[in-house]
Amino acid sequence: MIKAQDKIRPNVVFIVVDDMNTWSILKDYAPLKTPYIDKLKSESLNFINAVCAVPVCIPSRTSFFTGIAAYHTGAYFNNQNTWNSSLLSKTEVMPETFKISGYTTWGRGKIFHVEINGNREKEMFDNKVMKGGFGPFAEKEYWYAKTQWFSIKPWTGPDTDFPDVRNANAAIDFFKEKHDKPFFMYYGLFRPHSPYTAPKRFYDLYKDEDIKLPPGYLENDLDDIPLMGRELVDSMKKYSKEGLSKKEVWLKMMKGYCANTSFADWNVGRVLQELDNSEYGKNTIVIFVSDNGFHNGTKDHWVKATLWEQADKVPFLIRMPDKKAYVLPQTVSLVDIYPTLIEYCSLKPTNHKLDGNSMVPIFNNPKFKWNTPGFSCYGENYSSVRDERYRYIRYPDGSDELYDHSTDPYEHKNISQKTSSKEIIKKLSVSIPSKFAISLGGKKELQSED
Repeated sequence: MIKAQDKIRPNVVFIVVDDMNTWSILKDYAPLKTPYIDKLKSESLNFINAVCAVPVCIPSRTSFFTGIAAYHTGAYFNNQNTWNSSLLSKTEVMPETFKISGYTTWGRGKIFHVEINGNREKEMFDNKVMKGGFGPFAEKEYWYAKTQWFSIKPWTGPDTDFPDVRNANAAIDFFKEKHDKPFFMYYGLFRPHSPYTAPKRFYDLYKDEDIKLPPGYLENDLDDIPLMGRELVDSMKKYSKEGLSKKEVWLKMMKGYCANTSFADWNVGRVLQELDNSEYGKNTIVIFVSDNGFHNGTKDHWVKATLWEQADKVPFLIRMPDKKAYVLPQTVSLVDIYPTLIEYCSLKPTNHKLDGNSMVPIFNNPKFKWNTPGFSCYGENYSSVRDERYRYIRYPDGSDELYDHSTDPYEHKNISQKTSSKEIIKKLSVSIPSKFAISLGGKKELQSED
């Protein structure tokens, strides 16, 4: 028998893309084409100052699936054994909470990025979880670095060579089925993460002459950055190809990133179109985010794994069933998603304490005063605090940076040493934890030694 509660509880579609920056949301890179995300944005709450908890894949996902900040778990870096820690191995994660609360759970694609302990992943989803990986990879002649991860090639094989397509097809099939209970769907895409292989038609969207260097790029941008900040930068030394200049390689990578982003956009659009055509569209909340941001060459850095805006800020859209759209300045975090869904969907509370805050008050009042700055970290005592105007960064040796986004949106001028900045820094420093958990270890995404 269907309970009355089941009839009114909303369905949830949670879509996570990989390594997508905020160009699609802010429209600050003119060549980029993302028509489906544009449509979703026109129907959604658009959090333009949202941050990830950690600017790399595994720890970011660990934080939003558990609702626990990295400074409590020690999950700061990409580590294959993350879920074997004494804390995380026993921590209830978001899909488990939905299943315990009577939801049908469905998951495919890139979920935790690594294996979660025991048999938990199989048990938390009602479907057979299929992932797929980052391929297809191009052969060596298409490499623009030392490995296949930075291959750039328009793909001429079938679309179903890509797991994002196969997983989107499965999500579409799910919406065509009859469901007697509310459902939680997690669709995790592998794009726009490298390799930069995407169906050729997405490369054809972009003319070479239209591809420019990224907005916010400034030569010598690291001159006022402390040493510990510069040590997080790869200097783009590993990206090269015989016969091409650094700029030519860079522009090819920019085109590949745009093609991958448009490809991800298309897959997201297909899933949402089918949702809206189904009987479930009017009672479903859609959450669309990236696990972290991406530099694309700003600060002389290509990937993520820094404490600056480009790595820490993420696209974050929430489409409510009424599809009312607002541009919102509140500095929410991905770690806020879990407590939000527990409240909004009337789920059974977790046994563990959640570090995030419910966004339901913002759902009810878009002008709600959000008093919690966004916080990101990348290691013990590597802290980045973002309020609606400023970003403050502090490194383990006490060196720091401060940026005023009202006049400096790309963080070119470090004003931390100004006398007038002292009170601002004092205020933002309150959000830096007094204690950081010991790191679980793992691989830092540092390439400066190349």
